[in-house]
Amino acid sequence: MSAWVGIGRSDIGLVRAMNQDAFVTMDQLGFWAVADGMGGHAGGEVAAQAAIAAAAARAELFADPLRKGQCTPQDFLRDVMTQAHDAVLGRARLEPRLAQMGTTLVTLLITPDAVPTAHFAHVGDSRGYLFRDGRLTQSTTDHTLIETYIARGVLTPAKAKTHPERHVLTRAIGVSRTAKPDFTAYPLHPADILLLCSDGLTKMLEDTDIAEIMGQAQGDPIRICDRLIDRSLARGGEDNVTVIVVTPP
Repeated sequence: MSAWVGIGRSDIGLVRAMNQDAFVTMDQLGFWAVADGMGGHAGGEVAAQAAIAAAAARAELFADPLRKGQCTPQDFLRDVMTQAHDAVLGRARLEPRLAQMGTTLVTLLITPDAVPTAHFAHVGDSRGYLFRDGRLTQSTTDHTLIETYIARGVLTPAKAKTHPERHVLTRAIGVSRTAKPDFTAYPLHPADILLLCSDGLTKMLEDTDIAEIMGQAQGDPIRICDRLIDRSLARGGEDNVTVIVVTPP
């Protein structure tokens, strides 16, 4: 469905004992996703992998109806999110030790319209970005307590960066009765680059750092992935870090 190409890389970082991130690239469907699990020993890893596996399976199953115009991109992504959510809940019911697990999930679908369109859906604080003409725009809004404080004017963005509750999630896959994703969509320009990432990247790097690295890489997705992760490790690598870079044909 899409000629756009996604390159992904995940690293355990320098502090964590296991990698609780997961990702999938499905270029042939124009679909990509990143998950960042949470929930004690092994729980986060299981949640992220279960969500990604379910999302990928559902995307493949409903690719044909989407292609034929039998569902909208938002319906497609909502269904993918719901299946991922149900998969995590189902796994937790089977294994009581995993009862508190959950995961973030950010997905990207590119539809090959006359003007290709990027459709994002997300739950949690894994992010989507658009890089265009040297400028980086965050395409998702973190589902965190801090983001709620900022929206209400209780906290400034500057103070939020060091607030002790800055990584407390208000939404996650597998921890409530239903998945509640947010959606955004952008018509794409021919030279646009898209980025999906876990918060292991954005904990270590500012958006200005990410934009600088993407600008210097001259559109090479492998170089962007490697440099983003290498820079985050150089800054301390306090969490698992996962990135997918999607570039035009």
